[in-house]
Amino acid sequence: MTTMRISQLAERTGVPATTLRFYEGAGLLSADRTPAGYRVYGEDTVERLAFIGAAKHLGLRLDEVGELIGVWEGGACTEVKASLRPKIAARLAEAERRTAELRAFTSSLHAALERLDELPDRSGRCDSQCGFLTGPVPAARPTDMVLAPSRQAGEEAEQRKSAAVACSLSGEGMAERTSSWHAALDGAERVGIPDGLRLTLPAERAAGITELAVAEQRCCPFFDFRLHLDGPHLHLDVRAPADGAGLLTELFGPVT
Repeated sequence: MTTMRISQLAERTGVPATTLRFYEGAGLLSADRTPAGYRVYGEDTVERLAFIGAAKHLGLRLDEVGELIGVWEGGACTEVKASLRPKIAARLAEAERRTAELRAFTSSLHAALERLDELPDRSGRCDSQCGFLTGPVPAARPTDMVLAPSRQAGEEAEQRKSAAVACSLSGEGMAERTSSWHAALDGAERVGIPDGLRLTLPAERAAGITELAVAEQRCCPFFDFRLHLDGPHLHLDVRAPADGAGLLTELFGPVT
């Protein structure tokens, strides 16, 4: 039987080696080992990865992908269809809800901009006479998550609970971001914390991790990131509401 090393499988499928290792840890892939300890994969892994990619493109969580793979491997096509349909229907309802929220937010922003443009220019400081300071708060406004001091923890926890679990990335963008996180967090020590996990890495990775965290909050504002430098170590706390637990695990890995 023809086998491939992890680098060969990555080159053939376009799935980065870091993602392949992550899939293995999540139970989606299995690999044999050579006497020297190298991972080797069979030809069937290519088709399996294509199936995983198609399922992820539909927005399925990793636990749902794992469940679907079990049906796909051992069941008939009609069973895969029966298992997949309610999952797609749930994602569709979710997407339609997010679309409605974004439309309402967009409408509020347009109204706010028009109101701002109608206000006369004033040479003094802004005060209560400035219309935009007393105007209505836009509806369905996504919560702005920041890398903030711990004194704001209580307020931000409430903000995180109310934030819509929505990500503006999809397809290749999501795959690229996922690969970037897996590469940046390679070898991280993971410990579970309330609503998320703590990752400990070498302090020299702080700049790259911060850049990724800032980019992540632009597309997934429901994530809460906290970074703490402790001598040679960087501690990264990542939290998400219950509905975002699947994406949190997919991006940042399971607790080990």
